[in-house]
Amino acid sequence: MRIFLLGMMGSGKTTLGRQLAGRLDYTFVDLDALIEARQGQSIATLFEQQGQERFRELEREALAAVVQEHTQVVVSTGGGAPCFFDNMAFINRCGKSIFLDVPVAELVRRLQQSNLQARPLLAGKTPEELSTFLSETLAKRRRFYEQATYRIAKGPYTVAILETLLNHP
Repeated sequence: MRIFLLGMMGSGKTTLGRQLAGRLDYTFVDLDALIEARQGQSIATLFEQQGQERFRELEREALAAVVQEHTQVVVSTGGGAPCFFDNMAFINRCGKSIFLDVPVAELVRRLQQSNLQARPLLAGKTPEELSTFLSETLAKRRRFYEQATYRIAKGPYTVAILETLLNHP
C-alpha cells in the first residue's frame, strides 16, 4: 500500500511519516528531500533560480517516480503538491491519502521554531504575516486536501491513530 500524508507546512507530515513507515516496515519518502537530492539543490534555490512553476513540475515528476518505484511506501508530500496538475487525483488512484488538518495557530507556533529561511514561501515573514499567509494558503488548498481518503483534525497525531485508520477503512 502507498500512503500519502497531506497538509500544510508544519502539520507533521515528515515526522509522522518516518514513524509510520518504521512501524509498518515501509520505505519513507519525503518528496521535497527527494527533489533536492535529484536536482542537487535546495528547494529554496530551486524556487529562486527556476521559479515556482518549474518546481511544481519537478514535484509532479517526483511523485510519479515514487509511485513507479515503490509499492510499500509512506510519502510526505510537499504542502502544495496535491494542489497542482492532477496530483490529488493521482495520489488517490495510487494509494491512500491522509490530510493532517492542523489549526493555523499551531502551524505558526511550530514553524516559528523552525528555519523559516529554508522555506521559500515563508522566508522573512513576521509572526503576523506568517499567520495571514498560512490562513490564506490553507483556504486555497483546503478543497484539495479534503479530497483525501482520511482527515485527522486538530492533532496531536500519533502513529497508532494512523495505523488504526489504515487497518479499518
